[in-house]
Amino acid sequence: MGDHKEQPLRVGAAVRRRRRALDLTLAVVSERSGLSVPFLSQVENDRARPSRSSLEKVADALRTTAVELLAAADPACSVDVVRADAVEPLPLPLPQPRTRSLVRGHHQMHASEFTGEHDAGREFQYRNDQLMYVADGAVEIEAEGRAYRLGRGDTLYLTGGVRHRWRAAESDTRVIVVAVAEHIEAVRDRPRR
Repeated sequence: MGDHKEQPLRVGAAVRRRRRALDLTLAVVSERSGLSVPFLSQVENDRARPSRSSLEKVADALRTTAVELLAAADPACSVDVVRADAVEPLPLPLPQPRTRSLVRGHHQMHASEFTGEHDAGREFQYRNDQLMYVADGAVEIEAEGRAYRLGRGDTLYLTGGVRHRWRAAESDTRVIVVAVAEHIEAVRDRPRR
């Protein structure tokens, strides 16, 4: 396609923003991820491009996902269309499961589409509120000690800070998760006296 070369992904600024939002040093991220401080510094300055597995380790250390970091790496647009056939910024080794970011750039809201299996053993805890919508299939969710089964068209709202884990209960499951971005400081209602 002429001069349209594959652009190397510049996740550095997104990684640095996320780390600073959590008030973490490179040393802490290094300890959590098992990656060296010099390498992490090179990643933040876009002098090193992390592999998918390294990016996953950095994302875990920053309590986020590789997909969210990649989405935040894109320049933010005030109006942006993400097509259903949009390709992943980094290829995943298997066609399933698939995670697709529905919002690109550094915005106040983030949304992802999960297709196929999802790691049920992994527990999540997000700083801000999120909404899960089951577009196809079924999902089993465990939150605050209770189990929920959601079918097609069902939604679940999770307040920020709630620990939860979930898994696809059927092979053709597709879930959309919309969340207030992690860099936004949510204002909590003051308790009534």
